Amino acid sequence: MTHLNHPGAGSATPDWHVTAFRGDASLLDAVRELRARILFDHGRRPDFRRANGTHVDDQALDFGAWHFVARQSPAGPPLGYIRLSTPDAGVPYQSREFLGSERYEELLAAEGFPADGVFEHSRLVVEHRARKLGLGQYLNALAVGAAHHLGARAMIGTSGTKDGQDRFHERFGFRPVHGTRRYVPQYTEDVVIMLHRVADGAGRHHDLVTRLRDEFPVIAAARPASPAPAPQARGTAPVTLSGAPAPDHDTWRPVLHTAGRALDALLASGAVREVHDTIDDQLTELVRSREPACRDVAEIERLKDDQLAGTPRWAYGTWAWYPWSGRLVHVLPREEFRLVRTDRNRGRIERPEQRRLFGKRIGIIGLSVGNSAALTFALEGIGGAYKLADFDDFGLSNLNRLRGGVHDLGVNKAVLSARQMYEIDPYLDIEIQRDGLNPDTIEEFFRGGIDLLVEECDTPWVKIAAREYARDLGIPVVMDCNDRGMLDVERFDTEPDRPLLHGLLGDVKSVDLLDLEPRAKVELILAMVDAGRISPELAASFGELGRTLSSWPQLASGVALGGALCGEAARRILLGRPCESGRFYTDLGEQLHASRNVYAGGVR
Repeated sequence: MTHLNHPGAGSATPDWHVTAFRGDASLLDAVRELRARILFDHGRRPDFRRANGTHVDDQALDFGAWHFVARQSPAGPPLGYIRLSTPDAGVPYQSREFLGSERYEELLAAEGFPADGVFEHSRLVVEHRARKLGLGQYLNALAVGAAHHLGARAMIGTSGTKDGQDRFHERFGFRPVHGTRRYVPQYTEDVVIMLHRVADGAGRHHDLVTRLRDEFPVIAAARPASPAPAPQARGTAPVTLSGAPAPDHDTWRPVLHTAGRALDALLASGAVREVHDTIDDQLTELVRSREPACRDVAEIERLKDDQLAGTPRWAYGTWAWYPWSGRLVHVLPREEFRLVRTDRNRGRIERPEQRRLFGKRIGIIGLSVGNSAALTFALEGIGGAYKLADFDDFGLSNLNRLRGGVHDLGVNKAVLSARQMYEIDPYLDIEIQRDGLNPDTIEEFFRGGIDLLVEECDTPWVKIAAREYARDLGIPVVMDCNDRGMLDVERFDTEPDRPLLHGLLGDVKSVDLLDLEPRAKVELILAMVDAGRISPELAASFGELGRTLSSWPQLASGVALGGALCGEAARRILLGRPCESGRFYTDLGEQLHASRNVYAGGVR
């Protein structure tokens, strides 16, 4: 075990304990399982998990390659990994397989590199809990430094593009090879070939690469340790904790049971953690919602018995089983459940209108700000069927505005939103796309019909492509900007020739937005939101993105307001009430200005 005292990205970053091995086949199974589990990423890349639940990433390239495994402490679990392949291993590189041998050799010849001088690094993976701590940067620098020490003239590799991995490699002196980018189903994203010329240095991380180049012999000479987690030692978690089941990050649809054998089997399985049975109280509410003037307790009980018509209370209605929480909940049958659940909408939304709304299908893209709209819609009964799309997982920094608990961290946002909606109404019909939208999945999202689209994502291509589909299909679009209470409405259902985003971007096409540089993306978003109308706080933040700010500033109050505004617009549109295309502001700063105080100077 080699202890290298190298903070990866600043003084607050932990030290990394790195081990390396080459040619030890006994350690490969653990390495492959580690890689595959991280690459699987809770279902983002399903090809890396077998049907039996185990993870697989077996590659012939592993034999003869250098393998580097990083931990935060000598006895800790592995947190990251990278592989370095050398030309003497005799196994075709991953980049050669990607390009094909002829194209690969043409590329090397055009660059003036002999095949025996080109090394390949690949399979850089970091556990979610170690990301943003500099481990990826450290491991990448280590592989590059090792290649420099071993005499490489160039390095080559494949890089994903969805989360900016290609831009990450550019900071080490790599450049993308023109014309090599294409979608790879195994990785569920576009992949591009990256090339690094040793003589040109290692870009922004040249000093770190140089230091690790000189330390590589020490790392290589150390005794390798198993990539598997170390045995339990004093001070580690108790057996009862370490043996507890992992949280369910994938299930999002409840299972609906009626009284019978399936319900009996579920109760006998031991999977049920809590049973919630308030059916008697729900029956009371049902009677009162139908007969608001009835106050006589005996009469209410008689009407409840009439409703049951001899069916035992425990057998009446539906038992909703929520696998992710272990809860089994007894609820009224669907129509009665919804009648009671939306009873207090009456006076604002009458029952015929409620039934119309439950017959609508809503599409929601982007479930951060969109989560507020989704839950508002579910609570208010706007839509009985939904399609949700988001590739991102719920993270700690989302807890400032997205409804969820610490036990939900790591759950895909579309999964989390679907769970929350089903916990409001188990009879909803929800489909999700947890990989978000891209050129290969967007058509599927619109297939089957959508009556209204809520678009709340940050990706310019998706914003435009979704509107292109919506306009072609005559689907109205609403969007909340989460700044100054800006609500955007585009009535493509009544204005089929309306320019996208009110013409703010001219005649832009989504195909032109697939490969935007970060600065171009910021400029495009500024144009979308109309830079002259945004708040001073948001305007000031643009220049700080990536420097002092990790992302756009957003507050829970603004997100909640956005859900309300989207709900109001959606209800009006779906019920045929007035709601024209345009952009509307409900600026809380202006609403709470002293000039708007109707009781200024004292109570009146």
